[in-house]
Amino acid sequence: MRNLVPTTPNLRRTAWPALMVLTLAALALVAGCGGGKTVTRMEDDTTIDLSGNWNDTDSRQVAETLIAQITTGAWVENHLLARGKKPVVIVGQIANKSAEHIPVKTFVADVERSFINSGRVTVVASSEEREGVRDERADQQQYSSPETMKAWGREKGADYMMIGEINTIFDREDGDEVKFYEVDVYLVDLEDNTKVWAGVKKIKKLVSRSGHKP
Repeated sequence: MRNLVPTTPNLRRTAWPALMVLTLAALALVAGCGGGKTVTRMEDDTTIDLSGNWNDTDSRQVAETLIAQITTGAWVENHLLARGKKPVVIVGQIANKSAEHIPVKTFVADVERSFINSGRVTVVASSEEREGVRDERADQQQYSSPETMKAWGREKGADYMMIGEINTIFDREDGDEVKFYEVDVYLVDLEDNTKVWAGVKKIKKLVSRSGHKP
C-alpha cells in the first residue's frame, strides 16, 4: 500500500519557505516599530521656521542688520575726526524682556562677529572674558620667558558700550498667532554716558495652525 504520510525531509522542504516568510515579516515589524528618523544636512544659513519662535536665522539677520546700521552711522566719522583712530566698542548686556526663551549669548556672539568683520570698529572682550585673560596674564608673570611675558596695565579701554533689549508682542486667535519681535540697541559713550547712536530691528511672523494663509 502506498505510504500517504510525508517523510521528514519533505516536511522540512515544505516548512522552510513559510519559516523564511515569518522571519522576514518579524524583522520588518521590528524595523517599523523603531520609528525611523531621517536627518538632512543643509547649509547653516538656510532659513527654517518650525515653531515660529526666535531661531538662529532671526539672531543672524538682526545682528547683521544692526551692525550695518551702526557702522554706517555718523558717529563713526565723528569719532575718527575727533580722535584720529577707529572707535573701540564693547558689547554689553542685551536683555531679553520677552516671555520667550532667547539665547542672548548666541545673539551677542553674532553681533560681535558682525562688528569685527565690518572692519569699522575695534571690539574688546567682555568683563567675563577679561577675567580669563587676566588669569592667563598672571600665570605668564611666573612661568613665561621675559621676552614673551605680557605686561600688566596695557589693556585697551573701550570708548563705547552697546546695550539693548529684546521685546515681543504675541497675538493669538483661532489657532493662528502673530509673533512680533523688536530689538532696540544703543551705543553709549563710556566717558559721559551720551547715547551716540540708536538702532532697531523688527521681525513679524504669522504662525498658522488652522490652515489659514495670509
